[in-house]
Amino acid sequence: MVSTYNDEYFMKKALLEAQSAFSKGEVPIGAVIVINDQIIARAHNLTETLTDVTAHAEMQCFTAASDFLGGKYLKGCTLYVTLEPCQMCAGASYWTQIDRIVFGAFDPKRGYRHYNTSLHPKTKVTCGVLEHECSEIITRFFIERRNLN
Repeated sequence: MVSTYNDEYFMKKALLEAQSAFSKGEVPIGAVIVINDQIIARAHNLTETLTDVTAHAEMQCFTAASDFLGGKYLKGCTLYVTLEPCQMCAGASYWTQIDRIVFGAFDPKRGYRHYNTSLHPKTKVTCGVLEHECSEIITRFFIERRNLN
């Protein structure tokens, strides 16, 4: 039996979170954390809403997943995020010991890979899942933002 739950399925759930951020005027980045094909945390950027530069989608998800699991380590979990994590979020992922990170769009200027930020040695990464859709929502957000000013 083939599971309908795959990287594209969960990235689509992260994209729904990104759309929520977009509708609130937040940079549209969304994330979900999954364990055993179950979403245990979902979040989007809240930096404007909370006036907190650390309120990235990934950080919000790490907190919610840790709360759900009752511990700080996210072993056995996968983070799906629409944009390559920044060095802050990558650093936080190191401490969570998350098993896997799957991201959609690349961030060549601010992504963790640009800064050679280390992930946990056991964390596996999959890049470019639904890359076009993940890039498009961010591009559309900034085009609309420029047109307002």
